[in-house]
Amino acid sequence: MKIQQTLTERHVLTITVDNEAGILAKIAGLFTARGYNIDSLTVADISENHALSRITIVTNGPPQVIDQIEAQLERLVPVHRVVDLTQAGPHVERELALVKVSGNAVVCAQAQKVAEASDARVIDNSAGSLMVELTDTPDRIDHFIVLMRDLGPVEVGRTGVVGMMRGAEGA
Repeated sequence: MKIQQTLTERHVLTITVDNEAGILAKIAGLFTARGYNIDSLTVADISENHALSRITIVTNGPPQVIDQIEAQLERLVPVHRVVDLTQAGPHVERELALVKVSGNAVVCAQAQKVAEASDARVIDNSAGSLMVELTDTPDRIDHFIVLMRDLGPVEVGRTGVVGMMRGAEGA
């Protein structure tokens, strides 16, 4: 008796597309149609002439569903390349977070120490709050936010994951 694996896995997909109206909606629709959430989504123009964009999507799903989504993405006319960084090999992932902690001078001083220990950069140090920026892996940003929440009320803004393969491939 063969047991079918239905475990979900985290996947980071990069999609190179023509920079045209409506493509993001088509891509998001593929996920929506299957009932899978997009955990993180970033889009940016990547070419000098503004003709191409790179979309990075973080999602969770069983391998067979991720494979199906990749195949359907590759069939869309404005899509040039789809890479599952998770499956392709060693890669780098980064995310930017702005984190603001509110509190008295003691709380802000403690937050600044935590920020310095985490290689975060102070962006604003106003009366009653401290805002820092941190660029790191999603896991390290999650951990940093937990540390800051221990100090007081926190406001968080995150960019979403961007990723690239290590080495010369894809350059």
